[in-house]
Amino acid sequence: MSFPAAVQTDPAAKGPALAMAGIVRVFRQGSEALHILRGAAMTVNPGEAVALVGPSGAGKSTLLQIAGLLEKPDDGEVRVAGYNCSAMTDQQRTTVRRRHVGFVYQYHHLLPEFSALENVIVPQMIAGKPRREAKERAERLLAHVGLEQRLSHRPARLSGGEQQRVAIARALANRPLLLIADEPTGNLDPQTADHVFDMLIDMVRRGGLAALIATHNHELARRMDRILVLRDGLVTEA
Repeated sequence: MSFPAAVQTDPAAKGPALAMAGIVRVFRQGSEALHILRGAAMTVNPGEAVALVGPSGAGKSTLLQIAGLLEKPDDGEVRVAGYNCSAMTDQQRTTVRRRHVGFVYQYHHLLPEFSALENVIVPQMIAGKPRREAKERAERLLAHVGLEQRLSHRPARLSGGEQQRVAIARALANRPLLLIADEPTGNLDPQTADHVFDMLIDMVRRGGLAALIATHNHELARRMDRILVLRDGLVTEA
């Protein structure tokens, strides 16, 4: 898909993988307006792992949804891979999201009727990759996260940590520039969470991705390159 000049960027241009400025999001409950984001701004660069922390209800998930082009802000600009996504149609935003953004959630959201291998193949085929090529990459990714012996297992036969490792492999399947993770170890015991987190950060660094990771775990946050705090609708450096 081609994009109009207003949203294009030079593919060779250097700059943030994610840039957000003046992000406003308001939810309405009857006559009451809830101002969740009040001009939030941030940048995340390739090769950088950035933690997003803040009190419960501060709007971290909403900010991640906007950063990942799953939700539109009421005001402000979102640029992913240099594209001005605020000026795009929904279809164009979907194209950028599929090409450049990977997601890991607190719950793995794997397709229960498919094997680990198939769960990593499917997003690649949706993006247009031939099945053989998609299968080869899926096998490599799952081997990298230590699941080469579990390729044929469906999610119900995997442990929580194994399920989340499949989810990480799936998020990276289409070689995104930006990884968005929302409490990716929140459902795991401390030892498993440490292991999965280390694996996630290792793959981010090896791939030169930009990663924006929301977490309540301040110990994990301190192991990232920067910490951003969301409070009162604004983002500040810790």
